[in-house]
Amino acid sequence: MTAFRLNGKPVETTSPDDSPLLWAIRDELGLTGTKFGCGIAQCGACTVHIDGRTARACVTPAAALQGREIVTIEGVTGDVARAVQETWRRLDVAQCGYCQSGQIMSAIALLSELRRPSDADIDAAMAGNVCRCATYVRIRAAIHDAAKTLGG
Repeated sequence: MTAFRLNGKPVETTSPDDSPLLWAIRDELGLTGTKFGCGIAQCGACTVHIDGRTARACVTPAAALQGREIVTIEGVTGDVARAVQETWRRLDVAQCGYCQSGQIMSAIALLSELRRPSDADIDAAMAGNVCRCATYVRIRAAIHDAAKTLGG
């Protein structure tokens, strides 16, 4: 059994130690906003925050989470999260939307550390997030717009 905090609440999972966090979140704990994409940490659809840093839930073993703080798309809060989500909606960033929870989680992490990112900063921070619909131009615009909202 592994105990950790998920979106601010204490939880326990009985997933096998080598089972990925993604399956514990989705199948055992019922939060489906974090998506399965590739299963090898290459697409970013499963991006979550672990202790405030982005991580790929598809390759993070449940056993590594004891006592940690995990935040999924369902649990993001605060000014940065609000700015990113509002800008995403206003600029109609998502096309199919499948990758967007991971995109948003990465954008929140970027703007939490860097309030005035350049295009190069955005490209570097978002490089591990694949969008099959190719909304990259809208994603970058939304991050810049959210930064302005935050005073960046």
